[in-house]
Amino acid sequence: MSKSPPSSLIPHPSSLAAWLDRAVVFFLFVFALFAPHSIAATQGAWLCGMLLWVARYFVRPRPVLARTPLDYALLGFFILTFFSTLFSYDRDVSIGKLRAASLFTIVYLLAQASASRRVLRMLAVVLVASCMVNVVYTFGARALGRGVKVLELRAESPLYVAGVRAGDTLLKVDDVRVSRPSDIVRALETSSEKADNDDGRARVQSYRYELVYTFEAARGELLEGATPEARLGIARWSRGRDERATGFYGQYVTYAEVLQLVGSLAVGLFIALGRKRSWRGALLAVSIAGLTAALIMTLTRASWLGFLLSAFTIMLAGAASRRTLLLTACVAVPLVVAGLFVLQQKRRVGFLDRQDASTTWRLDVWREGAQILLREPRHLLVGTGMDSLKGHWREWGMFDGGRQPWGHLHSTPLQLAFERGLPTLLCWLVLVALYARMLWRLVRSRNGDAALDWIERGTVLGALGGLVGFLVSGLVHYNFGDSEVVMVFYFMMGLALAIHLRARDEDARARDAARSVR
Repeated sequence: MSKSPPSSLIPHPSSLAAWLDRAVVFFLFVFALFAPHSIAATQGAWLCGMLLWVARYFVRPRPVLARTPLDYALLGFFILTFFSTLFSYDRDVSIGKLRAASLFTIVYLLAQASASRRVLRMLAVVLVASCMVNVVYTFGARALGRGVKVLELRAESPLYVAGVRAGDTLLKVDDVRVSRPSDIVRALETSSEKADNDDGRARVQSYRYELVYTFEAARGELLEGATPEARLGIARWSRGRDERATGFYGQYVTYAEVLQLVGSLAVGLFIALGRKRSWRGALLAVSIAGLTAALIMTLTRASWLGFLLSAFTIMLAGAASRRTLLLTACVAVPLVVAGLFVLQQKRRVGFLDRQDASTTWRLDVWREGAQILLREPRHLLVGTGMDSLKGHWREWGMFDGGRQPWGHLHSTPLQLAFERGLPTLLCWLVLVALYARMLWRLVRSRNGDAALDWIERGTVLGALGGLVGFLVSGLVHYNFGDSEVVMVFYFMMGLALAIHLRARDEDARARDAARSVR
């Protein structure tokens, strides 16, 4: 007969509950720390936090699950999404996407499990501070450059004969990164050790105005010369600094959308700060400048516009002074001009440019998506199923037979309707409206109220601005399809909802105290 463990070794329910609460908060900070950098670490923190949060409800004293203004819309959106997967053209694929659809639970993890107002304030600050790490990385990567940018190239150059032109940035030769002309010479002099059968030609990867080309250059046909540049026919070169900034994500649109959301939070905190001429104000101003510069380097026009409208919304809702508005305008105008100049130099397109290929194929894809959506009543009601487009676009005659970039419809509202049906899109719009109303009422009703400190008020302002930017850029990007972006979006929603719940509880206690005095 085994002996029972000593009572001192059995955790008391209250101590176990406290341990679980602290563990959940720990993973919330892990989430905030890695959200601007790593999807794997962020999702790991979310899953661990959710597991511990659910376990917490089996330990006494059980926490009270507070009702929120967004419950019906959030749950309804997920339920309708789940229902659409049952009628998907590719059910297995769509069911697999339910994990991404369940990211909405981040909102409840933040709203219900964050223990104190101090934790909420620290989480908002950690998110902004952590994002500055990849901003510094972006600046460093741009300063160092990548590859070999050919500034002048002779017509007899073996690279020119292969198709390389002045202005191209050479990135790899036979999948080996190059950083100087000597690396290219070395690769063109010898056979490829990685190729199964070397046909005497090297594969040269080149970046040209946001597109990557692969050319075939003959080996052993270098020019005579004493330097690697002379043998390649390169008159002038530099390090390549033309690629669009991607942060740690490796994808510029994803990075731009995250920068827009976190940048909105930083602007909200700055507007809510009382004494802007302070060390806090200086740090926030530097953060906003860095986030804005990194956003410009992504060359993502929709995110630029979203962030601009976000900042305008934050200043209006935050009742910014005329001096602040004037100063912001003085800063914004040069930034807009600089952004348009960089856009023209790096992508050779204007802000609104119908000659731009990315604009023309978006129009084509939207037309094709709308035609498929309206083709059958089933599509209008339950959609085609999440990600079913990737397996059936050929039979539906989309993406110009594969000659256009395929994968999604480059518009969040259209993609939601296409994949999940119009009722799901309507539920999403209701959720957005309820969320916006909650944020607006919280900001306006407590404008200057001591019940919300500046970080809480700034977080709400940032969430409101971020929502505006997210919706605007989502008109031409399927930003709701990027889990990295959605996790940050839901994280900010959860912070704002937690602030709302705590403010509501404090108001209720204040009313009860006033009644007891009477």
